Amino acid sequence: MTSPTLHPVVQETTPALIARQLRRAVGEGELAPGQQLNEAELSRRLGVSRGPLREAMQRLTQEGLLVSIRNRGVFVIEVTDDDVRDMYLARTAVERAAAARAIEVDGAHAGARLAEVVGTMAEAVARDDADALTEADLEFHTLLVALAGSPRLSRMHTTLMVETRMCITALEDRYASHSFRLEEHREIAEAVGRCDTAHVDRLLLEHMEDAVGRLRPAEA
Repeated sequence: MTSPTLHPVVQETTPALIARQLRRAVGEGELAPGQQLNEAELSRRLGVSRGPLREAMQRLTQEGLLVSIRNRGVFVIEVTDDDVRDMYLARTAVERAAAARAIEVDGAHAGARLAEVVGTMAEAVARDDADALTEADLEFHTLLVALAGSPRLSRMHTTLMVETRMCITALEDRYASHSFRLEEHREIAEAVGRCDTAHVDRLLLEHMEDAVGRLRPAEA
């Protein structure tokens, strides 16, 4: 009888754990766009020394979530309409590549996993729970990329999803929660399950274009 393969346990460093906390705070608006980060306050709140905190902040600066201004300090980036367009352009590229790879690896499995998240979205729609719907929406896209099994795509997508959450939080008055969001995701999941790469690609393009339209103000 063959023993299961054992893999090394990867322990995250303190800066990595802090960076994760900061990404969450930025994405959820706890650290608001344009806000200056106070090292002393953050160090106290997180219960860490300033050394690993600075390293974590540097990571987020490299990811584009924070900006360091000489002689002024470190600030959370501000979300503009140009940022929305550019962020969804990048998301479209990453998710199209990930979807094609997920189908190549095991489209039926990927479709089934995505369908589970669609079920969670359906429950949120039935409860008229906009927050839960948004969480499931983001989970769907994170899972789609994870199913590709590409650490690099997932790493890029992590930052993009923080920016997506920032957009939704900062521009929530433009981001209406409608049941059509459920149907868009259901169609993508079903197409992935059928291994219909061309249709998935088209659906993702349309989905991203719709999202940009919702998050940007109407043209004058």
